[in-house]
Amino acid sequence: MSGHKVSATPGPRATTVSAAAVARAAGVSPATVSYALNGKGGVSVETRRRIIGVANELGFRPRKSSSSSDPLRTRVVGLILPNIINPMYPRWAQGIISAAAESGYEVFVATTQDDAATLAQVTATLANRNVDGVILAAALREDATALRTLRTARIPYVCLSRRADFLQGDFVGIDDDAAATLLMEHMLGHGYRDIATVVGPRFSTASLTREQAFVRTAAIAGVTIGGEWKISTCVNNEGGRLAAERLFSSPNPPRAVVCGSDELAIGVMEYALAQGLRIPEDVAVAGCDGLAHSRSGLINLTSIVQPQQEMAQEAFAMLLRRIGSPSNTYSSSICPHRIHIGRTCGCNAPPA
Repeated sequence: MSGHKVSATPGPRATTVSAAAVARAAGVSPATVSYALNGKGGVSVETRRRIIGVANELGFRPRKSSSSSDPLRTRVVGLILPNIINPMYPRWAQGIISAAAESGYEVFVATTQDDAATLAQVTATLANRNVDGVILAAALREDATALRTLRTARIPYVCLSRRADFLQGDFVGIDDDAAATLLMEHMLGHGYRDIATVVGPRFSTASLTREQAFVRTAAIAGVTIGGEWKISTCVNNEGGRLAAERLFSSPNPPRAVVCGSDELAIGVMEYALAQGLRIPEDVAVAGCDGLAHSRSGLINLTSIVQPQQEMAQEAFAMLLRRIGSPSNTYSSSICPHRIHIGRTCGCNAPPA
């Protein structure tokens, strides 16, 4: 079984260490300890980190208000990613870690390699460690086991980018349907009709929604995408290369490939270039994510740009609100996307 796994050792128990004892050991006032451990302003990041370190060393765990359903806080949240190979995920992680540090939280990061059993084990471990909340970028569309584990443990969670079909919860992402429609419309505007699509695993709601929008938008324009030209694969560079090998080894390869992620698109282009094909003169390519290196002058990939930092910060802010105010109602935050017009689609390309 692949993925980053962590031991399921129960977290530390609460002790009778007082906030005053933490203040004395840290050399600050009890009020400063209260501000730092409750995520309030007026405390520098350095002081907050020192206080949290001292509190952890002494075994102190601050109590929530009596109105809260959870009596203890650990000042730790979990972040579950599919992998750390796709650059999109480390960028989200860095944004979440930075936002958490400003509020006095640490982040426990785990990866699943999109394996359902690993996801179930990771969520169980986080529940046993008494984390205050979890952000999941690795939710599986048709498997709510992991989310039910968190719900049963009364640990709030926020889904980032991917939703779960069978269990309601807070969500932060983009409008995948609208984004994919915009991208396909742009490619169709070039007059391409032999179009293939490459997306990530269909158990990801983001990947499935993008694929459905690609196919539907093309169909409206009279272009049918199906069979061997509609590929789902691992959402990384290698997945893109494997998809391209299937597409370009056929007698009638596509003229354009529209991808559900930048890394897939780059993998497709790497394989095509290795076969002597020119981009975009022989095959046009587009992606989704809008990573900085994808939009650089070296690659200049036509892509949907997701506001990565905004999504990361909103996911943590939403989780923090949920930790402070538990509720049975849930919200979705849809962040704005835009299209980056590069040269890989055929725009601004030198004449053939």
